[in-house]
Amino acid sequence: MQTNKGRVTKDGIRIYEADDFAGMNVAGRLAAQILDDIAAHVFVGQTTAEVDRLITQMVVDAGATSATIGYKGYQHASCISINHVVCHGIPGEKQLKDGDIVNIDVTVIVDGWFGDTSRMYVAGKLSRKAERLIQVTHDALMMGIEAAKPGNTFGDIGHAIQVYAESQRMSVVRDFCGHGLGRVFHSPPNVLHYGRAGTGSVLEEGMFFTIEPMINLGRPETKVLADDWTAVTRDKSLSAQFEHSIGITANGAEIFTLSPSGKFHPTYTV
Repeated sequence: MQTNKGRVTKDGIRIYEADDFAGMNVAGRLAAQILDDIAAHVFVGQTTAEVDRLITQMVVDAGATSATIGYKGYQHASCISINHVVCHGIPGEKQLKDGDIVNIDVTVIVDGWFGDTSRMYVAGKLSRKAERLIQVTHDALMMGIEAAKPGNTFGDIGHAIQVYAESQRMSVVRDFCGHGLGRVFHSPPNVLHYGRAGTGSVLEEGMFFTIEPMINLGRPETKVLADDWTAVTRDKSLSAQFEHSIGITANGAEIFTLSPSGKFHPTYTV
């Protein structure tokens, strides 16, 4: 049953209770486990439709619900974004090619709680420039999470991500952002991945939200294709994204979507 115990800030951000962290951990862990399990199915010649079919079955087998099937008319359990697709790539019959970099984004609902996460995968041999982009994007996310603690601001999160990405001569996508979640898929705040330190709402214990930077090798501009979902880089440069769902604690941030098998980064294994 939905809790109404948490208050809402003047900026419309819900403050959740301590016992709500448990529900988010369960949902987040399932989403992360699905992304662990799908790794073996990302290979040269595979179709993104088959990857999505497998993810759909994993959600069903877990007794959970896909948050994206039926969301604003979307009909898939995942978004799968390849190479210069920034986000919201629609699964289809296109086969993965050697060297493709792939972001897979999954959101599940478990007992009313939303677990939302995405990470990068590689089909075949990883090129040096793609490897560097993936590493910078991963590290930018973790720097954003490091800045997520009570007393800091949302501007501090965006600033940490932007400064690092631009120091590596890459750009931060401005057109999409992270978001609040919990008992709902999307809610305040909008979590920008760029910005000025010390600006924006102040972080408080009990806030739940995603951080999900999209980093481009080229310029930051994007465009949405005629399907009204798929966002691509305007200059066709490679793009990468990592996403965690987190909750603000007394001392920092708790990550709900940690990979159970240590596979959050495509070149990391346990």
